[in-house]
Amino acid sequence: MSKILITETKERMEKAIDSTKHRFSTIRAGRANVAMLADVKVTQYGSEMPLNQVGNVSAPEARLLVIDPWDKTVIPAIEKAINLANLGLTPNNDGKVVRLSIPELTAERRKEYAKMAKTEAEAGKIAVRGIRKDINNKLRAAEKDGDITQDELKAFETDVQKLTDDYIKTVDELFKKKEKEITTV
Repeated sequence: MSKILITETKERMEKAIDSTKHRFSTIRAGRANVAMLADVKVTQYGSEMPLNQVGNVSAPEARLLVIDPWDKTVIPAIEKAINLANLGLTPNNDGKVVRLSIPELTAERRKEYAKMAKTEAEAGKIAVRGIRKDINNKLRAAEKDGDITQDELKAFETDVQKLTDDYIKTVDELFKKKEKEITTV
């Protein structure tokens, strides 16, 4: 039973890492990246859909994103969704595609994005620590119920702590990579 909890811990911590990676991908780094538009929802035919489900999103150049909608009548809705997403990008269209020019980041803006990345990294670490706390509580309850011995409890808590340390180190590495991506010109 406790080995199942350790496996559950790994799975939950992996999901926390994936979530942190996703949040990092939405932070601008000065280069065009289709992940910047991952959270943009377009209202089409009475329902909200992710932008990548209403057309092809590509980054043909370092400072340009192009959205080629499958239905050209949805272009105004795409522009509205981008403006509502508060990305700091101004959509332009020629009736066929929507173009987003990515402006050069100023030093001040880079610092701001680095702070955002640090906040996201801290949120990832908090999520990992929360998982550790939850699993340790379950292990202590199992020990209290007599399912595991006190020695087994200590061994499992050590395993959970090792996993926690590994995943927090992973978050730190992801943050350093993202910070370097943001701050280098």
